[in-house]
Amino acid sequence: MVLLALALTAAAQDVSIRQDGGAYQVVGWTAGSQEPPGGWPSVFAVYAGEGDVPPMLGSYSVEGGVLVFRPKYPVAPGLRVRAVFHPPAGPAVQTSFEPQRTTVVAATTYVERIYPTTDLLPDNQLKLYVVFSAPMSRGETWKRIHLLDARGSQVELAFLEIEQELWDQEQRRLTVLFDPGRIKRGLVPHNELGPALLEGQEYTLLIDREWQDPQGAPLREEFRKRFRVGPADREPTDVKDWRLTPPKAGGAEALVVKFPEPMDWAMLQRTFQLSGPSGAVAGTISVGNRETEWRFTPARPWQPGDYQLIVDTSLEDLAGNRIGRAFDVDLDQFDRVTQRVIPKTESLPFRVSGQ
Repeated sequence: MVLLALALTAAAQDVSIRQDGGAYQVVGWTAGSQEPPGGWPSVFAVYAGEGDVPPMLGSYSVEGGVLVFRPKYPVAPGLRVRAVFHPPAGPAVQTSFEPQRTTVVAATTYVERIYPTTDLLPDNQLKLYVVFSAPMSRGETWKRIHLLDARGSQVELAFLEIEQELWDQEQRRLTVLFDPGRIKRGLVPHNELGPALLEGQEYTLLIDREWQDPQGAPLREEFRKRFRVGPADREPTDVKDWRLTPPKAGGAEALVVKFPEPMDWAMLQRTFQLSGPSGAVAGTISVGNRETEWRFTPARPWQPGDYQLIVDTSLEDLAGNRIGRAFDVDLDQFDRVTQRVIPKTESLPFRVSGQ
């Protein structure tokens, strides 16, 4: 009757405790469908560590008559685990499990660069790009990236902490957006919190070393980008301010376009097209001089004739200002600005002449 009240039945032979992955099982004893009055912890408990330590937290289940305990948290590497089963009759059964050997994964991944590379940013800076040397894991961005002021204190709510992190397909380039609500004038976050970056101040962008790659290895080292903040930039980009240097026919020197200010590094690599006397021109693109210079090196020597460098007007500067349109507009100017029709592309003609 006692066994029935406890909802336990004993097989009475060769009871043992086994570890299966992260779970612990009582084998050779059949558990009933109901818990005893004291709960399953009164029958089966698992301890992590030496000495008089409390039992581990976790959940119990009966699976095919087998009592199973699953810890709520994984056991820290290097800890000895002790499992104790108290049957309804007879002595307790105790089993110890040696610390599991951990495989040390070499930390080889590092932050290659943070764009923009300039150390002077406008106080309405819109975005940053963090480029890693190898793919990284998702879900850690807002724990591992910090904006610090000159005193080393973290600037709260500086970034737009969206759950869907903005990675490229290889998970090597992460786009980090400053909160646009603190950039655009007239919005509540801007009025209540002010901009995240203040003109005349110095800041540090810190990337934690603890950021892990998909194999669980941390970064090789932490990364810090220090920069100063200048005045806001609220002027649309104007292609008339760009300086284009045409190459010579017969050679493979680069076509060079220079900008009066740094432009968006990632967009510079996908917003230009080049057409010539025979149609589209193939080649490679590079960005240099702190994102104030765009270079196109042709796959074949230049042919003499007329060319068109076509740029998508979505190209942005550091503050998100596009060609012909500012990112941040005073609300009282909004109606006037939106009446303009912004073309999708701008064309910069040039001629390639003989040597």
